[in-house]
Amino acid sequence: MITGHGGNIYKLAAQLGCNPSEIIDMSSNVNPLGPPSGFIAFLKKNINSITSLPEVDSAEAIIAFSKYYNISKSSVLAGNGTTQFIYSIPRALCSKKVLILGPTYSDYEDSCIMNKVKYEYIIAKESSSFLPDVDIIKKKIKHFDTIFICNPNNPTGVLINRSDLASLITSYPGKNFIVDESYMPFSKNRKSESLLDLGAENVIILNSMSKIFRIPGLRTGFLIASKTNIKKFLPYTMPWSVNSIAQSAVGYLMNPKNGAEAFIEKTVDFIEKEKDRFIKHFKDISEIKLYPSTTSFILIKLAKNLSAKDICQQMSLDKILIRNCSNFKGLSDKFVRISMKTNDLNLLAAKKLSDIILNQGNK
Repeated sequence: MITGHGGNIYKLAAQLGCNPSEIIDMSSNVNPLGPPSGFIAFLKKNINSITSLPEVDSAEAIIAFSKYYNISKSSVLAGNGTTQFIYSIPRALCSKKVLILGPTYSDYEDSCIMNKVKYEYIIAKESSSFLPDVDIIKKKIKHFDTIFICNPNNPTGVLINRSDLASLITSYPGKNFIVDESYMPFSKNRKSESLLDLGAENVIILNSMSKIFRIPGLRTGFLIASKTNIKKFLPYTMPWSVNSIAQSAVGYLMNPKNGAEAFIEKTVDFIEKEKDRFIKHFKDISEIKLYPSTTSFILIKLAKNLSAKDICQQMSLDKILIRNCSNFKGLSDKFVRISMKTNDLNLLAAKKLSDIILNQGNK
């Protein structure tokens, strides 16, 4: 069972004796502006689709997705979120030893454990704001057959630029590179930095709709790979793994007429402004360090006598849930992560957090 993810509003609500809707969830990295306008109405209108089986292979959803991104439909698989693919990767690729670039999302490690595959981490240095050192990776990569890279990365918000990543991938054609681009839509340089069109035989891209469109409950994700690697995944792809509503949702969101691109542009602009405001609120507070991020969330390091557990607990008393990052391999109890929400909620969280830090520092 997976533990330690963000977004457990139900547990906090039970502890506080309140309704889950009262919790300000800044631990879960979903779009504060989503879902897009008109989307919920579309789902309600199409609710009767659950009375019939969905397409067994999500063919129409794959066509809609491939047209939107201008890639071949034969290079795409649809799944029950990217999680379905993450946990099947070691089996499909017959991985023997996996390298994980950390600190990062725990499911890559959990997938290796579930599939009884050996794994190791390369932890990016804090001194370089957690940007992975490609030269260090090259020195170690010969011992591994599969490499997991979250780009942009969770929880650091770091983006390895396309040229460096593409060079690494093409330099080692015998290695399988898994590049999880779940947070790429939040990057202002997403079109130039994504590897969706790289076309390398040994790269597998994971693409999620959960975060950018704020539909994590629908479980919609895609795997993009060469035809050779697609064939390897087919035996591990369950029939009807994407439900009727989710398939309809993909068709709606990927239809240019429904404004997905404008919605994403609006989201990116909004989040960039909110991150700037949030960071400026702490410019005179030396007790914390906020790391630059290309995503919708910010990694924060606490100083002195502060701990992630204490900070999260005190924030929760005001019904604000933030992410304790102490269980990310390569981080410690000095790190928390906050995901941007609406302007008023971001200001509220910034004020509460700064008050806690200053009061703690004066003790």
